[in-house]
Amino acid sequence: MSLFSSLRSVALAVAAAVVPVGVISQEAVVPKSREQVTLTFAPVVKRASPAVVNIFTKRVVRTQASPFMNDPFFRQFFGDQFERQFGGSTKERIENSLGSGVIVRGNGIVLTNNHVITGADQISVVLSDRREFEATVIGKDERTDLAVLRMKLSNETLPALELANSDVIEVGDMVLAIGNPFGVGQTVTSGIVSALARTNVGVSDVQSFIQTDAAINPGNSGGALITSDGRLIGINTAIFSQSGGSIGIGFAIPANLARNVVSSILSEGRVVRPWLGVGSQTVDKDLTKALSLQKPGGILIKRVSPASPAARAGLKVGDVLLTLNDKEVVDQEEFRYLLAVIPIGETASVVLNRSGEEKRLSIKIDAAPDVPARQKTTLAGRQPFSGAAVANLNPALADDLRMDYVEPTVIVLEVGNNSIAARVGVQAGDRIVELNSVAIESVETLMREIQKPATSWALALNRNGQILKTTVGE
Repeated sequence: MSLFSSLRSVALAVAAAVVPVGVISQEAVVPKSREQVTLTFAPVVKRASPAVVNIFTKRVVRTQASPFMNDPFFRQFFGDQFERQFGGSTKERIENSLGSGVIVRGNGIVLTNNHVITGADQISVVLSDRREFEATVIGKDERTDLAVLRMKLSNETLPALELANSDVIEVGDMVLAIGNPFGVGQTVTSGIVSALARTNVGVSDVQSFIQTDAAINPGNSGGALITSDGRLIGINTAIFSQSGGSIGIGFAIPANLARNVVSSILSEGRVVRPWLGVGSQTVDKDLTKALSLQKPGGILIKRVSPASPAARAGLKVGDVLLTLNDKEVVDQEEFRYLLAVIPIGETASVVLNRSGEEKRLSIKIDAAPDVPARQKTTLAGRQPFSGAAVANLNPALADDLRMDYVEPTVIVLEVGNNSIAARVGVQAGDRIVELNSVAIESVETLMREIQKPATSWALALNRNGQILKTTVGE
């Protein structure tokens, strides 16, 4: 056999070896139809786009006609005369904004971003066929930047997109973004999933965003991110940009998180979140070494609330939680997301490392209990908390305030300007530990103690984990 024939045989063998599995080798032929030369998403877009809407909002902004109206110097010297001359004069202007949304129920339920409708006095929803409807806000959630609207319909059913399982998508999957960028009208852009579980976006508390290079611009917020076969797997929310336009880094809220928010708002009128009842921290490289673990990852359980789902399941302080429902817990942000997508009442499975051994536990997920009653009270009188609004801190209130729940205590919610509490140095978020050496465990206890005659008051406050003590005269 000649050298040329040998090389040809080797080349053919190599070529045959790299043919993908399932691909049938055939001779190249000239395409004979439009379908053979065209790759199009038109059928998918035709099915999905009628369920994607444009959202236009208006709000009335009132400003003082006089630039001196809010100047305390002029108020001090001119008093009521200044108020009579300038105080009643205001200007009104209309601010307009735009965004996108997705019809997720055929009866006119629309899912969009909270920041699209914040402060709106009037909301209009425009369909792809240019019909326009008024809409009202059913519920909104700042922590996930989602809002649910209801269109005012008259006995008709609209096209809707069902929220799909966003956990099935992978980096590299083709996606389409549908929305209303810059108010030019409904637009479709394409790209791929660039990354999953992005956490450093900063637009919401529960962060595990889908990143895509499909062009997303101002006005796309609240629009649909769909797969190449038409499944709704995300709500477009934010972009990373130094110019205000798309540079190929866009973020979408996963459909699994959005589904729980929609269901909760429609059934409860508000977002009720899953609660585990633990305080934790990310296991970084320093903790990895201290705990003799093989690699960073997971969360270290620092506290377990009594009677919580975690306590009932047997979690202990010092455990390292590695997976939740068989999904790896990378850090605190990933844990918050994985917990947030579990429906309340379901049983979750966790794998943890306890003293070097792995254990699997089952945990029934509950909502954070709103007990004891919050008993919000604004205090008055000649005492150090006068002018402060306080409440009993329970797990539900702690969740609303985005803080860990430790034990029953009284928390300061607000402090009035120029109040006695403000002058003493009390701040919103302080937990009242003691007053005159009496442990303060409830608003009722605090009310009883401040009514006792005293010439001085000894305060102990917990501020961000640090105990502050001071004594003030009456």
